[in-house]
Amino acid sequence: MTEVERPVAVRFDGIEKRYGRLPVLQGLSLDVPRGTVTALVGPNGSGKTTMLKILLGLVRPDAGSVTVYDADGQPVQGDRRAVLGYMPQALPFPENLTGREVLDLVRGVRPDAPVDLSLIETLGLEAVLDRPVRTFSGGTRQRLSAAVAFLFDPAVVVLDEPTAGLDPVSSAALKDKVIEACAAGTTFVLTSHVMSEVAEMAHQIAFLHGGRIVFGGTPAALVAHTGEVVLERAVAALMREMPLVP
Repeated sequence: MTEVERPVAVRFDGIEKRYGRLPVLQGLSLDVPRGTVTALVGPNGSGKTTMLKILLGLVRPDAGSVTVYDADGQPVQGDRRAVLGYMPQALPFPENLTGREVLDLVRGVRPDAPVDLSLIETLGLEAVLDRPVRTFSGGTRQRLSAAVAFLFDPAVVVLDEPTAGLDPVSSAALKDKVIEACAAGTTFVLTSHVMSEVAEMAHQIAFLHGGRIVFGGTPAALVAHTGEVVLERAVAALMREMPLVP
């Protein structure tokens, strides 16, 4: 199946968002194909975080809509967060709970839903689950955050700088999980400043600038567009072409 033939998993349609007089997203539209990884890249302040928050239902757009589709191609009715997983840069876990208690707390939100605990073993969490979260290093918190994001086998997973703070072994394990889940039909929307990571995982890139998508396509297409050799330099070249945004 080619990328063109893939059904849409998430559709951003004409999203507008302002904070006071500041336009953050301006008529943003994007289709995210099912079973793919879409990377949002661009300079700081380009609207990536706001876009993710609108997808997650944490922020309401001023105009436009976000639709998440089920496996039959039908729009998800009700709270779409039930089919979303989320791994933020830093998840504020209750400090006095153990890692196992955190997982139990999250599982209690959807007691009848099947759970995927594969990352517990893959990321080496079992040995620390009975320790209080306050004793966890930043990397261990990130590993627990990854396990929580995949816990209910979500249809769409949002990853915000997912490997920040992870050691190379955990980072590789998480990327392997993303690639494996993607092949099974899970859809991912991610942000990352690590372009080698984007090049390794992303099927398409949406380059944001000033609240608009100024380039959309594959990593290879972006490299070809700029005439550079690797994705990191291609993104840097595109950033240099863009006017400064206050």
